[in-house]
Amino acid sequence: MNLPNGVTGFYSSLDNKPNKIDENHFKSICFDLVRRNQGKVLKTYEQNVTSNFLKVKIDMFNREIHVLLNAYYPFLAFASTVEFQYINFINDPVLSKGFMPFYNVLSKEELYEPLDIRNNKGKVSLENENDLNSSELEQIDYWKPNTVGEIMFNFWD
Repeated sequence: MNLPNGVTGFYSSLDNKPNKIDENHFKSICFDLVRRNQGKVLKTYEQNVTSNFLKVKIDMFNREIHVLLNAYYPFLAFASTVEFQYINFINDPVLSKGFMPFYNVLSKEELYEPLDIRNNKGKVSLENENDLNSSELEQIDYWKPNTVGEIMFNFWD
């Protein structure tokens, strides 16, 4: 999977600053989908400076699920646990089908794709397919993520 420029929330100049996703539209879709499936929205979280994603916690099918949306690109994921620096990504076929018309729903297999980070004479490169900018590569060098999901849904400040 290609990691696009700005997906981390970091950018090297105002010229390549990513656009923000419409948070209200995301929440509206969540509420509608959950209601149609007899679920319940437990909590909506405001995006903050320490994460690059939006989050809604729901109760569906008698289990708590976190719906995550990258704040800059329409990449959506599901998780059973979301804690600082730890997200347990899961697949949910029913929810995936409901969100697919609006977002690119990522599977846990895509999100757990290992990173191939190289450091050559102090210069970091990511061998996975990407268009990341220099600021993002610096953050990767600092935070040392291991998977694509840790880049796409991060707690970097």
